Amino acid sequence: QVQLVEFGGGLVQAGASLRLSCTASGRTFSDIAMGWFRQAPGKEREFIAAINWSGDRTYYADSVKGRFTISRDNAKNTMYLQMNSLNPEDTAAYYCAARSFPRAETRKSTYDYWGQGTQVTVSS
Repeated sequence: QVQLVEFGGGLVQAGASLRLSCTASGRTFSDIAMGWFRQAPGKEREFIAAINWSGDRTYYADSVKGRFTISRDNAKNTMYLQMNSLNPEDTAAYYCAARSFPRAETRKSTYDYWGQGTQVTVSS
């Protein structure tokens, strides 16, 4: 079992930056791939970014490429999502997720564990 807790959401104006954190416990952090997803009201949960066990392979949705950066610190059991140039379309609940495997994936169905989510609201 893996327990995930997200931190860092909030209300910001368009153009601002936020950094989300996700702390994991319950399993060797460096054994598992991680990802970020988001869900806006009335919409499906969508893939944002993923990172493999070592952090040297990352994947991004087209909608955030160039603005968001995923990273991890295995010594701290923590994953991050640096979000720059935020716009109102980025408003959603953001979830971190973990796979039981070291290779990163973009498909939501391949993730086994989920955090409780943290709200990000971007005003225009």
